[in-house]
Amino acid sequence: MVEQKRTQMAITHLQGKLLLKPDRLSSLEQFHDFGKLIKRQAKSVQVGFVEHPEARRKPHVREIVFGDTKDFRLYKRDFILRRRIRYVDGFPAGEPEIVFKFRCADRKRAAALDIRPAIPGSFRVKFKAQLLPLHDQLGGYRLLYSHNCQFGISQAPAGNRRTMSYLARAFPALQTLKKSKAESIEFVNEGIVEELLLPVGQLDFGKGIVANSDIALWRTRGQHLPLVAEYSFQIKLGRGDELPRKAERLLEEFFIGLQRSLSASIALGATKTGLVYGLNGKPGRRR
Repeated sequence: MVEQKRTQMAITHLQGKLLLKPDRLSSLEQFHDFGKLIKRQAKSVQVGFVEHPEARRKPHVREIVFGDTKDFRLYKRDFILRRRIRYVDGFPAGEPEIVFKFRCADRKRAAALDIRPAIPGSFRVKFKAQLLPLHDQLGGYRLLYSHNCQFGISQAPAGNRRTMSYLARAFPALQTLKKSKAESIEFVNEGIVEELLLPVGQLDFGKGIVANSDIALWRTRGQHLPLVAEYSFQIKLGRGDELPRKAERLLEEFFIGLQRSLSASIALGATKTGLVYGLNGKPGRRR
């Protein structure tokens, strides 16, 4: 599934994702029921499962906005820029986080791009392999590679963060996309996404391969128009490690079996980001 070779940049995380029709999560009870479904599916293929301590509580709330040029130049070149803010009891908790990523199906291309920001503060870099269903049918999978950096907004230099010239200085990978100093960066479709995120539990594929998993619902802020739901799990890999064969087999069985269990609810051919870009009738590309 994911090979680590000395000639290639090591993958730091393996992430499985299933996008779901949002009516699957229209109440707190449905969030909790979904967690029970994941537990049953894991048990059916002999994958260990430990429920998260917060699995029976209320979902966490985050606000997410995407930034891009008017012509969606970042997104068309496989870049994604977003800001996330977590809320607790209705109030912002902690500082906003910036996430900048380059995502494509070509591993070498994704690995070769230097995603690191030119900022004075600290940041984190991840190189993920994302496991997704096939575009047009259930029962298989495809891989996307995502090269990410994340940092708190306080780590970024001062300046007008809503201009392309600022972004090109902060993210050298965007230099070739800049057209003018005065060009602005706007919230995509003037939209704010409200994310309800609930930790589900930890999956154990054996041989020390464990994955934290959660379920999320994305909806528009204010109108609460549901956009999409997503179940995801993520494994943190050791540098240069390969998945043991047994763990890889169990992971595939779990991922494909879950597709079949949720066949009526899976949203094939969609991405969360693409749906946000298509809110005002400007369809995002399928990835």
